[in-house]
Amino acid sequence: MTFFKWTALGVGGVVAVAHIGVLGHIITATKVPEAPVINFPRGDYSSYKVEAGKEGYSIEYRANDPAILESQKSLSLDKEKKGLFGGGSEKRNEYRRDQFTMDGTRNIGGAVADGEGKSAKDIECIVADAGARSQGAMAGSSIAAGVGVPAVIGIPYVGWLAAGWVSLLGGRIGSAAGSTVGSMLNDC
Repeated sequence: MTFFKWTALGVGGVVAVAHIGVLGHIITATKVPEAPVINFPRGDYSSYKVEAGKEGYSIEYRANDPAILESQKSLSLDKEKKGLFGGGSEKRNEYRRDQFTMDGTRNIGGAVADGEGKSAKDIECIVADAGARSQGAMAGSSIAAGVGVPAVIGIPYVGWLAAGWVSLLGGRIGSAAGSTVGSMLNDC
């Protein structure tokens, strides 16, 4: 046999084995799964239950489960009072059970519409952001007045206008920087 015949036989053998492999892959890939494949979004408070069979399937999915979180606290106090005008003892047992929503607000009953009411943390963040923006705007305006205004005030005819623009720009940049720094420091 010549070299050409051996090469043709080798290439033909490789093609034949490849065809058998491809046919095997196609035959196994066309099998239909018994149950549908569904990718549910997963989160800290999500749950789902799937019941599947040959006749069909049912899915129960909850995106916010549990919707209400619960906290329980108890306090027992036994205290003996001493004093000039008489003594006594005090025994007190306190029990508190609170329900909270996911964002940390206390559930006081009743329905709450979306967007109404803010938690204490949200209010604290808004107040902190306002203060940080004010301080940043003041610092930015001061820096612009000390560095940028002297550089542009000498421009003929429009120097006074350019100085005002530089001062306003410094205040805006300082306000944005103050907000960013304030949100990082106040954990908002």
